[in-house]
Amino acid sequence: MSKVLITAKTHPYLIDHLKEKGYQVLYHPAISYEEAYQLIHECAGLVVTTRIPVDRRLIDRGIHLQWIARLGSGMELIDVAYATSKGIRCVSSPEGNADAVGEHAVGMLVALLRHFRVSYDQLKEGIWEREKNRGYEIGGKVVGIIGYGHTGSAFARKLSGFGATILAYDKYKTGFGNEYVQEVSLETIFRQADIVSLHVPLTEETHHMVNRRFIHSFTTPVYLINTSRGAVVDTHDLVEALKEERIAGACLDVLENERIDQLTDAEREDFQYLLHHPRVIITPHIAGYTHEASLKMAQVVLHKLGI
Repeated sequence: MSKVLITAKTHPYLIDHLKEKGYQVLYHPAISYEEAYQLIHECAGLVVTTRIPVDRRLIDRGIHLQWIARLGSGMELIDVAYATSKGIRCVSSPEGNADAVGEHAVGMLVALLRHFRVSYDQLKEGIWEREKNRGYEIGGKVVGIIGYGHTGSAFARKLSGFGATILAYDKYKTGFGNEYVQEVSLETIFRQADIVSLHVPLTEETHHMVNRRFIHSFTTPVYLINTSRGAVVDTHDLVEALKEERIAGACLDVLENERIDQLTDAEREDFQYLLHHPRVIITPHIAGYTHEASLKMAQVVLHKLGI
């Protein structure tokens, strides 16, 4: 009986379906890298999210490994080229949580522009403040989307009913403009955008893509949304831009270092600044983390694997 190692929490559908197809499922959602290393030599399949790096050492240990399935998007923790060279198939499921991410990005943006967090905190202190919490509408704003894959396009669809002008740029994709999205250059987004949302994978090219130079390229201060990967944004440069009012506000579902109990002194200082800034909203990497997405991601990987 072929074994499959699942290294993260998943919908029961995935486990049940694999068992129905004759697999023995090793379900260890809190497994460490070294524990996975000890088990992988027995397995034909491996299911991961963002915790376990699938490097050459782990791949070489997986002598019977036939496939690696990523629940979600982003393959930066998997050495896909090396796995492929060993005849191991690699699939991901960005289609499964794209709607969840798009919806979350819109929700964060509305919450930021309409002062949800600040006004709620004030109410807990007995403060009923209306004038200082007068917010802004999305309608009439220009929203720039950088990266127009599954999540970028889902964000655009969710946003399309708000009356904003939606611009999108993708370095590796063209011909995607439609009735509610204009395909434009990055320079056009720099020149026209009021709001910018990031939907790019983390690669050497996109690491710290949003840095001081990038931020200074905008004609006016923008609201920044990041639901992609934390390291796409240089956190310290973002903090400095907020201090200089070159960034109007930020919605962050991801951070460079998400182990907030293991921050360096410099990282902790920046994190605390962001936490207490009235025009910043941070959520703990939950944009794509819905019950519905959990099921859809399982269905997508199984479909792609033909299981």
